[in-house]
Amino acid sequence: MPDTPQEERRDEPRPPREYDRTIVTRLRSFGRELGPGLITGAADDDPSGIATYSQAGAAFGYGLLWTTIITLPLMTAVQLMCARIGLVSQLGLAAVVREHYSRYLLWVVCALLLFGNVVNIAANLGGMGAAAGLVTGQKSMLWVPLFTAITIAFLIFSSYRMMSSILKWLALALFAYVAAAFLAKPDWMEVLDGTLHPHFAMDRRYLLTFVAILGTTISPYLFFWQASQNVEHYADAAEPGRPRRAIERELRSAGRDVGAGMLISNVIMFFIILTAGATLHPAGITTVDSAADAAMALEPLAGKAASLVFAIGIIGTGMLAVPVLAGSAAYAVAEAGQWQRGMNRRPTQAHHFYAVIVLAMLVGMGLNFGGINPMRMLFGAAVVNGVLAPPLIVVILLICNNRKVMGEKRNGWIINTGGIAAALIMGAGAITLLISWL
Repeated sequence: MPDTPQEERRDEPRPPREYDRTIVTRLRSFGRELGPGLITGAADDDPSGIATYSQAGAAFGYGLLWTTIITLPLMTAVQLMCARIGLVSQLGLAAVVREHYSRYLLWVVCALLLFGNVVNIAANLGGMGAAAGLVTGQKSMLWVPLFTAITIAFLIFSSYRMMSSILKWLALALFAYVAAAFLAKPDWMEVLDGTLHPHFAMDRRYLLTFVAILGTTISPYLFFWQASQNVEHYADAAEPGRPRRAIERELRSAGRDVGAGMLISNVIMFFIILTAGATLHPAGITTVDSAADAAMALEPLAGKAASLVFAIGIIGTGMLAVPVLAGSAAYAVAEAGQWQRGMNRRPTQAHHFYAVIVLAMLVGMGLNFGGINPMRMLFGAAVVNGVLAPPLIVVILLICNNRKVMGEKRNGWIINTGGIAAALIMGAGAITLLISWL
């Protein structure tokens, strides 16, 4: 008996529902928006960050998990201000300071950034070398020049589009800590207590770790990178006199990009502290002095392969962060000197820009031959960032509330509150630490 018309219609494949297509379209659109903010968030969890968070968990267990609650809104506010400066002014931070403020302030800002960046480059290269040495059994110092050469070649011969595509994928190495945290079977009530009940101590070691956490999450080099990369990311659309609607669309897109990047960065931070608190701290390892100590946190996930997984994470995030460190220094100095600049330019078109990159990399490499413990150098770099960031945040706040720079796109009270809170909390932490040293 032939099928009825109703049965024929029932057997035919149904077209996808309209809202299914809408969701897919929105997800694709959101994926295309991810760029400078996502890369900034991933670079934030660099080797210095991994070492700092591991040290925090090892020394204090779950006691510093509460810092993830305050760093998320603070880092989002600061990076969003930087993105907005780049989009509205179509200039990087140093270029804005050059055009609207004194030359003295310009070079003070550049000096602070260069000092912090070179220290961070040195620390990250040393951490990458230590991780490679842990797996291969070779001396870490043999690897530092190799990673330096690879990074220089990467920055000189790749375009911004290619670089951003690669850096997005390298960020996936960080999720090993999420899996390791669950496999370590922590006491979730203690985790909840450490997250929701802040406990602050005036102990010098606690203060040092607190400042290091703030410094590695809210880092000066990311301020300059965010602004400059937002300029470059929207360079094709940023024509003089572009309609107000286009600027507002770009600002909303940048807001989602920055929000996603900072959220991912903060989640990874939470799970690294949690993993170290669940593994290293109960084992009596309260000081992370070597790559082997830090790698132990991944044993619940990788077992005997923990060293390999740790090395992949450190080297992957190092290759993500070191180009950002060198690139942000080059953008700042090139903007201050009014030189040709940009990752999309050839070395012959922007030779001063690329010379700064090479010089910063070589000086950073050289610092590794001073006999400093790589893991301690990574932690120290985070502390340096924590001390240098507050005055730079104040400069960013001044720019974002300057009508000549931002016009009607000046900060609202919400983002101003976040920026002021970041400057005050980081400044108070740095001053308290310095007083404790004295």
